[in-house]
Amino acid sequence: MSYGPLIGQLVEALRCLPGVGPKSAQRMAFYLLERNKNGALQLARALGEAVEKVGNCKICRTLSETETCTFCADHERNRQILCIVETPADVHVIDSSTEYKGLYFVLMGRLSPLDGIGPDDIGLDLLAKRIREENISEIILATNPTAEGEATAHFVREMFSDKDIKVTRIAHGVPIGGELEYVNSSTLFHAFSGRHEL
Repeated sequence: MSYGPLIGQLVEALRCLPGVGPKSAQRMAFYLLERNKNGALQLARALGEAVEKVGNCKICRTLSETETCTFCADHERNRQILCIVETPADVHVIDSSTEYKGLYFVLMGRLSPLDGIGPDDIGLDLLAKRIREENISEIILATNPTAEGEATAHFVREMFSDKDIKVTRIAHGVPIGGELEYVNSSTLFHAFSGRHEL
């Protein structure tokens, strides 16, 4: 189907969202243009402002509107436990679904040699520096239970095997091949409660 250039541009822009194919993008674009122009303008403003003002926390690398995120700035949190996750979305899922009150480190991905993603690409050099500089007594590996997530967890465990740090892995109540962002809170709570030392 041929659109005018502006509609085509909008449809193509919406396709950048995960899980949005050509038909879904077309439906969204037509809905916004036909029935909800105010919503479209609000979405455009909110998206523009967020892209401009949201960055990464200088300590844990999660998304933040300030230099240091609310998790890292909260001195009530247990500063001796560090939970390692793949994405900023995982931080928010864990924090809202469990009783975990420690700190975080976001890898922004996972090891994937076939895709050319190595240790420095996911900030493991920054993680090692942080572990050296802070009084961390336990590392919780909360990478996704995919082949790449497991490989990343194993690599991180080996990085600190000679240190006097307890390294645990969240239990596999989370389904193999699943993504933390899509797991229900009850399953995630049990997985976190049943974590084990590697």
